[in-house]
Amino acid sequence: MSEIHGHCDPGFASVEENFRTNFDEGDLGASCVVIHGDETVVDLWGGHRDVAQTEPWESDTIVNVWSTTKMMAALCVLMLHDRGELSVDEPVATYWPEFAAAGKHGVLVRHVLSHTAGVAGYDEPITEEQMYDTEFCLARLAGQAPWWEPGTASGYHASTQGPLLGEIVRRVDGRTLGRFFREEIAEPLGADFHIGTPDAVFDRVAEVRTDEIAASVAGGNSFGARVDRGEPSHAEMVNTDRWRRFEQPASNGHGNARSVAKVVSCLARGGVVDGHRLLTPATIERCFEVQADGTDLVLELATKFGIGFGLPSEGMPMGVNDRTLFWAGWGGSMAVVDVENQMTVVYAMNRMLDGTVGGMRSARVIFAAHGAAAAMRSAS
Repeated sequence: MSEIHGHCDPGFASVEENFRTNFDEGDLGASCVVIHGDETVVDLWGGHRDVAQTEPWESDTIVNVWSTTKMMAALCVLMLHDRGELSVDEPVATYWPEFAAAGKHGVLVRHVLSHTAGVAGYDEPITEEQMYDTEFCLARLAGQAPWWEPGTASGYHASTQGPLLGEIVRRVDGRTLGRFFREEIAEPLGADFHIGTPDAVFDRVAEVRTDEIAASVAGGNSFGARVDRGEPSHAEMVNTDRWRRFEQPASNGHGNARSVAKVVSCLARGGVVDGHRLLTPATIERCFEVQADGTDLVLELATKFGIGFGLPSEGMPMGVNDRTLFWAGWGGSMAVVDVENQMTVVYAMNRMLDGTVGGMRSARVIFAAHGAAAAMRSAS
């Protein structure tokens, strides 16, 4: 049986119970955190950081959280919007003129943030070596025509959102998105999260178990199949030094539940964390502006996107109210911010599982936290 470490306030004991259940059912290594108001009421970790189960998951273990990274990337763009250095309502081509090619002059920054830009994958598949060449990828994406009319529907930009948002930040600010995140968010907040992970922390990075996820590429010409064919599977790269060093703002951020929660909790705290303002309340409100609500063309699930984050929907019923912002990472990580009740819940792990099975682990702790917080509100 895996040992659980950390602390859990008595009022949130159900979160620890559900966290333990995940290990009883075979989870490898994981961390979970709940921030309620300005207080960290749950900070737990346990299991192992390696597939062979010889090294314990420590307090400072970090792991690739896959697309939960997208929340961090969105915050970088929203901070620039907040400062008046860009507008989410402006065309991407205002800041990156080459992007206007092939009918993309009307693609707005908020379209990229909400997966409605129509640039969900590569027309011509790229190789692993090309994927690591960001300039090559940017030239390819800038030259493509959109796959559907931008702004009319979402089609999950699983990988391409990373270089697209990264280039918007670089054109406006001069820094890469990874460096902007480090200097403007991670370092001021003391958050142990990295987009472009330095070698100095490699000894704390958990090995990711990938053998339980589907590896086959769908046939046909659906949008999802085109995305899958567009580049090699990142799962085959995740445990390599090259992948860890790479800046992929859509999918290779490395952190743990504590660092993710500290950053995204700004959304539930009026934009301020430990005295550092990341966003104004007005910009947080913009995140709730619905950009797409319907069947996602790539995921083929009912989804609802605001500006930068997922919103609860029939297909993704995260949260207990409409004032919730969230996203999840491939294999099971997730961060849910209940803005109305000022609560942030994050789960990060290193055993990747598919679909609802993978998401069940995070959902357990998230809804246990919601239940605990609701009980406290009823008792007060």
